[in-house]
Amino acid sequence: MARAQRGEIWQIDLGLTQKTRPCLILSVAFLDHERAVVTYVPRTTHLRQTRFEVSHSARGFEPGAFDVQGVGSIPEVKLERRVGTAEVPVLQRVEAALKVWLSLP
Repeated sequence: MARAQRGEIWQIDLGLTQKTRPCLILSVAFLDHERAVVTYVPRTTHLRQTRFEVSHSARGFEPGAFDVQGVGSIPEVKLERRVGTAEVPVLQRVEAALKVWLSLP
């Protein structure tokens, strides 16, 4: 199985409450002796126009946004398939919004 890379968009089953949706991978690659988990930000098409939504449009995707308030981590085995890669400016805006959400410098 291919490992997810930072900046890739993967289809992930987030359970009954959130369903299967595209998610942006934020974590760096883990080493063999580390836990096999990835940190992600889910993509939504139900926009609320908050400062924590980073708009994203790309071929093959409905208009939507990455919602940094939904940041989470999940075992790598839950990743279903790679569906794309976010452009660097989108990844940078997600990082900036996440810093605001988590009150990081």
